Amino acid sequence: MQERERVIVSCLVVLLLVLAAGFVFHRDERFAGSLAGGILGISAAALMFVPLLYLFIKRIPFLKRRIVSHVSMRTLLAIHIYAGIVGPILAILHSSHKFNSTVGIALTLMMLIVVVSGFVGRYLMGRVLTDIREKQVTLTALQKQYDALASDLVVNPEAVVRIRRRSSVFGRLAAPFFVSSRGGGLSGESLDPVAKAVSLSESIADMEYAIRTQQAAKDAFGKWLACHIVIAIILYTLLVLHIWSEWYFGIRWLVPQ
Repeated sequence: MQERERVIVSCLVVLLLVLAAGFVFHRDERFAGSLAGGILGISAAALMFVPLLYLFIKRIPFLKRRIVSHVSMRTLLAIHIYAGIVGPILAILHSSHKFNSTVGIALTLMMLIVVVSGFVGRYLMGRVLTDIREKQVTLTALQKQYDALASDLVVNPEAVVRIRRRSSVFGRLAAPFFVSSRGGGLSGESLDPVAKAVSLSESIADMEYAIRTQQAAKDAFGKWLACHIVIAIILYTLLVLHIWSEWYFGIRWLVPQ
C-alpha cells in the first residue's frame, strides 16, 4: 500500500510540474473566466482547503478524539495528500497559464513549493528514518560480534598484541594489506581473529558514520514541518486574496459580454 501510494503520488507530482511548465508553450487569456474554467477553479479551491482538516484534527485533541473513532489518521493523511496534489493540478488547468497578476503568479509558485515540500517531507524523510532503523539493527549485530570476539581475545594475548600494533593511523591504513583473512566473511569461523577484529571495527566505524550523517539529515528535516506549515499559511493567504479578487471583480461567465 505504501509503495503503491508512493508511485501514484509521484506520478501526480510529475503531472503537476509538467502542467505548470506548460506555460512555455500554451496560454489562454479567457479560459480561467469561462464556465469550465470557473468550475475547475472552484473545485481546485475546495480541494486545496481540504488539507486544513488534517492539520486541525491532528493538533486539536477534542477534534481528534471525536473523528479518529470513525476515520483513522492514516486515512485522513491520505486524503490530505491526494487533495493537496489534485487541487493544485485543477488550479493549473483553471489558470490555463494566464499568469498576468502578481497574486496569481505568487499563488502558483507557493502552490508548487507546498506540494514539492510536502512530497519531499513525506517520502524522503520516511526513507531516511527507515534507513536509520535498518542501520541501527546492523550496528547492534556488529557490536555483539565485536563484544563476543573481544571476550575470545582475552585468552589470546598474542592476537591482542598484533591488534595494538595496528591501532595507529598507519597501522589501520596498512591493515588490509597485511592482515590475512584466510577465507570466510565477518562471521566466518576460519577468519583470523586479528583480521576479524579489524574488519568488525571498520564496519562499525562505517555504520556509525552513516547513521550520524543520516541523523543530521533527519534533524534538518525536523525543521521541514515548520517551514511546510509557514509556506502553507502564505499559500492560503494568497488563495483567499485570489478568491476575494475574483469575487469582487466579477465572474465573466455570469455576465455575458
